[in-house]
Amino acid sequence: MTTTEKINFSVGDAVKEGLTQKEKSLPSWLFYDAEGDRLFQEIMNMPEYYLTNCEYDIFQKYKDEILSIISTDADGFNLIEFGAGDGLKTEILLKHFVAEKANFNYKPVDISQNVLNLLQERMQKSIPDLDIKPINKEYFSALDALNAERKNPMVVLFMGGNIGNFELPAAQSFVNHISSKLRKGDRIIMGFDMKKDPELIRNAYNDTQGITRLFNMNLLKRLNSELDANFNLEEFKHYPSYDPQTGTTKSFLISQKEQEVNLKFINTTVHFKAWELIHVEVSQKFDEDMIENIAKEAGLNVEKYFYDDKRYFADVVMRK
Repeated sequence: MTTTEKINFSVGDAVKEGLTQKEKSLPSWLFYDAEGDRLFQEIMNMPEYYLTNCEYDIFQKYKDEILSIISTDADGFNLIEFGAGDGLKTEILLKHFVAEKANFNYKPVDISQNVLNLLQERMQKSIPDLDIKPINKEYFSALDALNAERKNPMVVLFMGGNIGNFELPAAQSFVNHISSKLRKGDRIIMGFDMKKDPELIRNAYNDTQGITRLFNMNLLKRLNSELDANFNLEEFKHYPSYDPQTGTTKSFLISQKEQEVNLKFINTTVHFKAWELIHVEVSQKFDEDMIENIAKEAGLNVEKYFYDDKRYFADVVMRK
């Protein structure tokens, strides 16, 4: 089996499982092929997409206080980042910590060795004195490996509002799992997209330029290409919803008529009723009560909320 075939079978398994359920769904990671990555970069630059600068501004404004909090209990610390990506926001903290001669090492964690190689290369050029040791493992396996050898406290970064990609029970389980790997005095710094004007949130997922619609519809284009499917994009529509009571944003692709779609690569035919939904994404928004409950359930204490100027977003420090 070729590498391409292995990738397609992985995609195919996820698609077959999701589209043969009574309530159809597709995992949000399917958004991110090359075209999806490009469109998401456009989304982050939209005027409606308020998230882009929030965390960047928080780190610029509060980098001194963040360092003060996480360096109070010991002579040094291990800074672990889940899903660092290009590291642009983290770089603000790292440059400051190095400039202040903090005793720490930076350990970005990702299952993609290529992502880690690119990140390490960039950081070594940008911050030559940074002690960076990438870890090519799944998140929790990485924490197990670190616990076997470390002496100093651990600070886990999980930023960008990524916790909102989980539905609430799964988000709680994720934080519980991190907490179970921590020792007393260890910390998590986690980014939370906060509840705010419902119209502002809806507009972020349904922009006037239609970029978010293209991003969502590209998922079907990917299935046409990789699974030899015959989705007619004109017969599906992008539909986002936001419930201000629960703080849950959901995105759907909706079949506008009764139809059948063939996915030849996985030998599957999917029947759609008129106006039947495919659930493709969840994005949870939070308030302080929700965050306090998540922390308490995980055996963590909330030490500090760091907000952007508009209080759209919070980076929250939680201590074991």
